[in-house]
Amino acid sequence: MPDSTPRTIVKKFGGSSVATVEHIQAVADQAVAAHHAGERVVVVVSAMGKTTDELFTLAQRVAPTPDKRELDMLLTAGERISMSLLAIAIRARGVPATSLTGSQAGILTNHAPGGARIVEVRPYRVEDALAEGHVVIVAGYQGVSYRREVTTLGRGGSDTTAVALAAALGAAACEIYSDIDGVYTGDPKRIVDARRLAEASCEEMIELARAGAKVLGEDAIAFAQMRGIALFVRASDGRRGETLVRKDGPDDHPRISGVACRPGACLMRWIGHDEARARLETTLLAAGVAPLASSFSAAPLEGDPDRREGWLWLARDVADAVDQAWTCLLDDLERQLGDGHSTRFDGTLVSIVGTRVGRDVTLGGRFGALVAERAGPGAPILAHGLSLSALVDDTVAVELEGALHATFVLRGP
Repeated sequence: MPDSTPRTIVKKFGGSSVATVEHIQAVADQAVAAHHAGERVVVVVSAMGKTTDELFTLAQRVAPTPDKRELDMLLTAGERISMSLLAIAIRARGVPATSLTGSQAGILTNHAPGGARIVEVRPYRVEDALAEGHVVIVAGYQGVSYRREVTTLGRGGSDTTAVALAAALGAAACEIYSDIDGVYTGDPKRIVDARRLAEASCEEMIELARAGAKVLGEDAIAFAQMRGIALFVRASDGRRGETLVRKDGPDDHPRISGVACRPGACLMRWIGHDEARARLETTLLAAGVAPLASSFSAAPLEGDPDRREGWLWLARDVADAVDQAWTCLLDDLERQLGDGHSTRFDGTLVSIVGTRVGRDVTLGGRFGALVAERAGPGAPILAHGLSLSALVDDTVAVELEGALHATFVLRGP
């Protein structure tokens, strides 16, 4: 006998999709249509438009380095506005709706203000409301810690909320809506001939997110990969294009799936002892900063068995980090390393990402040659997972990104 249980779908709408009352009305129409089609609908929303940025700027006007706990309390207000307005719009259409904050929806996190991680989801109130026939709207980007403190989930936090809820509810689909109809090989706002990908693997998307692409949050993709949840990336305006992101991507030949830029990057080369490395790691952990990559030579430097060379690649979270706090962190790391024992490079990380990285023996040389041609010789290059990256001056980053796209994406092998 066929299963007659209505399927549950989770739809996440980003800030551009709920930026105005007219946008919210359109999202309400879509949610109501899915409800009338017999689906159990959960909608996760971000703050309206640039609300989070505006609240962040307001906090910095009050204090240059706002207290993280209070900043979380402030920033979560944006999503609460979106969820309430959407619930009001859906109810006005004659469909019952319930809005819930992250804590009310059972999003439990660790205690890391400004960048908490979800540790458990207890969606009891969501399930109760769905059982009563309600459309459920959940505020993204937020949860509650074991200390009962409101927390935010960092960059891409609403995506993470949606994927975590989809997993906890056993949803049939998790749909991510924004102003772009899928994942492109480059930012369409900067690269006019960027192509939409029909499919992409979670591994490719994680590397693209680390490289600076903003379509999906890194934590959300990792969560989807771990739980085997397929993501459908679509445009909220109804365009028919989409990108399917799943654990195992397309089985065709290795490719370069995209290019990306990440401003606010830094490389530190340094000479030190094991104790210095431990101090750096402690400092980064306390600041809640995970390095893009790090290494510490196992071989001692010639003539000094206790000293080794270390490499530390860092990048500021452009969505959430306080500029002044980031600068203070880098200065603190340099002070710990000591004068004359470190070299620091600042700029923008420009990357190519794809399954061809590590498989094409000619790729590294061609990448390095193009970087040297467009950005000058001596630019530091990082090979990490499925990505090849160069740290270059901000003034040449966009031009280099376009050249890499033309050479490695459009022209292929």
